[in-house]
Amino acid sequence: MSPELSYAYYPGCSGLSTSKDYEISTRAVCRALGIKLQEIPDWSCCGSTPAHTVDHVFSAALSARNLSLAEQMGSDTVITPCPSCLTNLKVAAHRMEQEPAFQQEVNRHLQEPCVNTVQVKSVLQALIQDLGPEAIAKQVEKPLSGLKIAPYYGCIMNRPPEVMDFDDPENPVAMDEILRGLGAEVLPYPLKVECCGASYGVARKDVVMQLSGKLLDLADSLGADAIATACPLCQMNLDLRQDQINAALKRSFRLPVFYYTQLMGLAFGLEEKDLLLNKLNVPAGPALAKMQQAAEAAAEQDAQTKEQ
Repeated sequence: MSPELSYAYYPGCSGLSTSKDYEISTRAVCRALGIKLQEIPDWSCCGSTPAHTVDHVFSAALSARNLSLAEQMGSDTVITPCPSCLTNLKVAAHRMEQEPAFQQEVNRHLQEPCVNTVQVKSVLQALIQDLGPEAIAKQVEKPLSGLKIAPYYGCIMNRPPEVMDFDDPENPVAMDEILRGLGAEVLPYPLKVECCGASYGVARKDVVMQLSGKLLDLADSLGADAIATACPLCQMNLDLRQDQINAALKRSFRLPVFYYTQLMGLAFGLEEKDLLLNKLNVPAGPALAKMQQAAEAAAEQDAQTKEQ
């Protein structure tokens, strides 16, 4: 437990709707680890995907407003679970740092100027760098033994590297380390940073079918029991659209797609209902049953060893 870790917390819009399971499970595992999340009061949308395509200054101002609010809280670090929110917050901070004139333009849109003193991290980065995989592994009560997991990061969690400044942009391993510490078998997954099609699911569903289909196909061919992800949009494309992908590609994938925080919660012994596993479109049951079988086999082996 590390109660000294405390952050300003930016949940992001999707955390209150489409990725509520990510939001709830993130808060649950942070609570279990003794990490204090102080939600930024009166936070607002960061601009998501569309804003920067219209106006870079306005887009940065949307993120800078939240950074300014965090500064007013007296916080030195903001963390967010969503890679899209992370990108917007970090890009705004990075560009304001590099271009004082741009920062002035941004601040003209704000009631309270953004001094730009707050560091921005993903929840994943905070967990792996500030807490560490060893401390996370100590919290495990029900190891994910028997589960083969393909770790999928998506294409923006670590890119561009000069802005994100976290992990390897081509072969990130932070989530791998956490999952391995939870007792899962982490598969070598070479497409871990390939794009799933992102928001093209609205404009060009055929693009998402092909790109996400390729990701599911590789995970399936590697013998994965599940995919773990850290991105709401990736999770939606791989999970919610899996039946659409099957129809388009004439396949029969049935791979549950967990948020890595849900898997952490399971390993910590948290209640399934508190992790919103029932929100998964592809049922988690078969994967959980495999984990239970592994636990029962281990218990039987222990009992036999004690008898000897």
